[in-house]
Amino acid sequence: MTLKKTYTLIAPVYDAAIDRATREARRRSVAYLPQVPARVLIDGVGTGLDLPLLPRQHHYVGLDLTAAMLERARPRGQGLDFQAVRGDAQHLPFADATFDHAVLHLILAVVPNPHACLAEIARVLRPGGTVLVFDKFLKRGQPALLRRLANPLVRRLATRLDVVFEDVLAQTPSLHLAHDQPALAGGWFRLIRLNRV
Repeated sequence: MTLKKTYTLIAPVYDAAIDRATREARRRSVAYLPQVPARVLIDGVGTGLDLPLLPRQHHYVGLDLTAAMLERARPRGQGLDFQAVRGDAQHLPFADATFDHAVLHLILAVVPNPHACLAEIARVLRPGGTVLVFDKFLKRGQPALLRRLANPLVRRLATRLDVVFEDVLAQTPSLHLAHDQPALAGGWFRLIRLNRV
């Protein structure tokens, strides 16, 4: 089953499964958006769970692969300067240096190629911009045997369990790590802030 089909099917139940468990971590992540009005990409906006948490002064573009997710996100964007765009996070439909900041919540461990996703973010971000990441990552050398065994099946259905963030970041030299802290599940989920140089 493709990612597009899976997320079209789970769109109606996605919020019930994800919202309460991740809301506080999402809130902590977006608190790092600056006060100065800017253009912000919400990459993998999904059903728009981040939208009610966002400061109102920015212009937001929310990108998602599926129409079913975007249909649920649009109402949550009311009261924001928000535009929903259907597209692939691994091949962003935007020109270079279009955005000042980007939010990547639960997307890098979902896409088949997280390296391409992060490289695309670096491409569309202006120098000096920030990237806010909230997701689940293995640490380098971490055995995590159950996650690794489950990954071949789970990655076909919804998400990857084997992404090592440091390996992804190493392939994107224009992004530098500014902050990294555990968020949920004993540090499996992390809050990460990157700077675009």
